[in-house]
Amino acid sequence: MRVTVIGCGRWGSFLAWYADKLGFTARLYGRESSAHMRALRETRSNGLVTLPDTVTLCGEPNGETDIFLISVNTQGLRAMLRENTSTLSGKPLVLCMKGLEIDTGERLTQVVADELGPSQPVAVWLGPGHVQEFMRGVPNCMVIDSADETLKAELIGAFSGDLIRFYYGRDLIGNEVGAAAKNVVGIAAGILDGLGLSTLKGALMSRGTREVARLIKALGGNELSAYGLCHLGDYEATVFSPYSHNRRFGECLVTGEPYGELAEGYPTVKALMDLEAQTGVELPISRAVYEVLYEKAELRATLDGLFRRSLKMEF
Repeated sequence: MRVTVIGCGRWGSFLAWYADKLGFTARLYGRESSAHMRALRETRSNGLVTLPDTVTLCGEPNGETDIFLISVNTQGLRAMLRENTSTLSGKPLVLCMKGLEIDTGERLTQVVADELGPSQPVAVWLGPGHVQEFMRGVPNCMVIDSADETLKAELIGAFSGDLIRFYYGRDLIGNEVGAAAKNVVGIAAGILDGLGLSTLKGALMSRGTREVARLIKALGGNELSAYGLCHLGDYEATVFSPYSHNRRFGECLVTGEPYGELAEGYPTVKALMDLEAQTGVELPISRAVYEVLYEKAELRATLDGLFRRSLKMEF
């Protein structure tokens, strides 16, 4: 099988390496102007992943492939689809990133349907896993979901291996929303770390999962998805791991250290506020993160506000 990965960042580079490891013909696309692609051209390495010579680097995607794995900035997905409509149309697309579109609140499969039509074959590849750990041979479990049952089964059969055990997703809405929202919880976890309140992470995980479950249900998904690999199952990698961009972003927000990496939870929390307004579901943790990031609310006062919320039953 021929696999083309669009996006040459850390995760995209790993996906190309992984596809090659499984015996597929792998191509990795990235803009020639990007620092990531320049480094790969020069050394075949980005410091985490070293690509074998059997992985082809290309400056533009083409249709000579069986499947596209997409790992780009969530907010740049729509523009990338428009730029490559003729190449991507009709080919199976696997979205290997997490987030919601900030301007519309749409899930990423909805963005694909907007741009390429509702019949476009598309799946999502979600769940815990850091490149640093995979490259050390540490395995993990992930989930693939799609409205196309045949495509889902083919993908799970093709990409399962010693490093990744895949589960069949059964709730596209829940898996996409849960995966996006866990990045917001990651920022909240980093804020707690920065404030020296890491002991509150247990409460954060419990209540964060509950509010996301309620949102998923209101959107027409299965609230149990929030307790699966897309959300709660990804908390260790997001809430505790030193490799978590979102956790580190939240911590740096408190300490004042500069942080130049992408934190997908930043645009996602704004999209979640739109969904809160649409559904009427209260999202107190997400709203607190939004107020800190977008309204420059004082951290301690915002945390105190969460504690002063009216008392209620846990479930």
